[in-house]
Amino acid sequence: MRYLVIFSRIFVGILFIISGLIKLNDPLGFSFKLEEYFSQGVLDLPFLQPYALAISIFVVIVEVLLGVMLLIGYKPKLTVYSLLTMIVFFTFLTFYSAYFNKVTDCGCFGDAIKLTPWESFGKDVLLLIFIAILVVGDQYIKSFLPRKANMLLIAFSLLACTLFCYYVLNHLPAVDFRPYKIGANIQEGMTIPEDAPKPIYEYAWKFRVDGAEKIVVTNGEYPSVEGEFLGVETTEIQKGYEPPIHDFTIEKEGVDHAPELLEEENLVMVVAYNLTKSELEAFKEVKKMTDEAIEKGYTVIGMSASNDDVKAQVIKSYDLNFEFHFTDETALKTIVRSNPGILVLGKGTILQKVHVNDINELKL
Repeated sequence: MRYLVIFSRIFVGILFIISGLIKLNDPLGFSFKLEEYFSQGVLDLPFLQPYALAISIFVVIVEVLLGVMLLIGYKPKLTVYSLLTMIVFFTFLTFYSAYFNKVTDCGCFGDAIKLTPWESFGKDVLLLIFIAILVVGDQYIKSFLPRKANMLLIAFSLLACTLFCYYVLNHLPAVDFRPYKIGANIQEGMTIPEDAPKPIYEYAWKFRVDGAEKIVVTNGEYPSVEGEFLGVETTEIQKGYEPPIHDFTIEKEGVDHAPELLEEENLVMVVAYNLTKSELEAFKEVKKMTDEAIEKGYTVIGMSASNDDVKAQVIKSYDLNFEFHFTDETALKTIVRSNPGILVLGKGTILQKVHVNDINELKL
């Protein structure tokens, strides 16, 4: 038991710290995932959606601190029972997502490591086993540092997490794991290789044979059955290759202009996934920057999922010299963690990307 506790302590502690830091790198992204969980179609807790960011920050900082406390052996009973409470909740959440196919990615490791719902559930069950070992053998969890040193280390961890969180929220994630990172080419990200795995489907063909229903399952071919055909049900049993960037469009009046715009030598994108939630005062700086870009020969476009009336009001209020196109809100949230945020592209390759607070850092 002693050696099991030592192994579990190291494994769980390191995993919680890594998982917490990955999400702390992008707390806004984790808050979007929580909003998805809180939505009416999932847990039906819409009253929590306005607090998703605050909850995400709290959860990820606690995750890191519990990992640190476990490794240094500080207050073992409090630590292991807190870990148990957290992992029981996460296990329920991932099982619910997997069984009812509600949320396709739990966000456990942000955008760094994508897990399917069942993989997430399996990961949580494994952690639950190791944490149960820690609960049973908590008497073997001993601190190897003086009490004051433990408290100092925890206080330092809390301060470091808080400062890091403040930085990434007011700028951009320190490490960008998304397919829209600087240097990525959007057209290439949407391309499906010729040798990419294709989806595999299973077809359940229903017939009436001699007065009784008969179902024949194939992988596509029509079965040779003597009887009356009643119908067929199609089930995807294995997903095919999905490109890193999908569902990306730049629409105007129902027409997708992405193909030609992504061929522009110098393109500035002003991304605001929801203009009603944007820092509208920031458009004063956006106005200065985009006017300069237009003078220097750049093509400037806005991208938002807001309705046309809201777009027109913002353009009029801040005398903007560009028009907004429509792009899916989820895609815009993925492109840049700022509302608004700015991208500079050359023939579809992302050359610069900044938070609105860093708009003066753009080089045109």
